Amino acid sequence: MKYTVMLERESDGGFVATVPMLPGCVSQGDSREEALTNIREAMDLFIEDMLANGEPLPVEDQRELVEVQAGPYQ
Repeated sequence: MKYTVMLERESDGGFVATVPMLPGCVSQGDSREEALTNIREAMDLFIEDMLANGEPLPVEDQRELVEVQAGPYQ
């Protein structure tokens, strides 16, 4: 499964990672890479807990990433 992860830079230079589709699934790290590693672990544990409790896993199917180029459009 794939879920969107939101990264926010903290004022101290670290990062906080959240998963909008998994409310309460939050982690952090001193670097972007560390925050992503930590949120993957948090997601695994979060999903394991959901499955153990018989909860359905949310499916993220309504997001698309669209790349655009800045500048004049023709």
